[in-house]
Amino acid sequence: VQLVVSGGGMVQAGGSLRLSCNVNGLTFDRTAMGWFLRAPGKEREYVSSISWSGAGTYYADSVKGRFTISRNNGLKMVYLHMNNLNPDDTGTYYCAAGSTAQDPQLYNYWGQGIQVTVSS
Repeated sequence: VQLVVSGGGMVQAGGSLRLSCNVNGLTFDRTAMGWFLRAPGKEREYVSSISWSGAGTYYADSVKGRFTISRNNGLKMVYLHMNNLNPDDTGTYYCAAGSTAQDPQLYNYWGQGIQVTVSS
């Protein structure tokens, strides 16, 4: 199983980025997906998740209204569209497979982390 994340980088506050996660080795269209953030000096925390069909999307309170999760089952991709970024969004983002839960332990597979840095 491989989860390959792309799209991180540096952006000024108020800017936007899109993270992408390509998944191979799973029945992707039957797999819920999630995104997590490990901010500097903090534990990994839940950001967003999406059901296998895409019908259900869920967000941490801190990103509601700013981030949008989506997926393309034909391409085996899940995306995190991040708008109106602020410095608190800085950290390493991870794509994870297997759940829509906020508990990272309920996810079975993880991608490599990708750095997002938001400058003020």
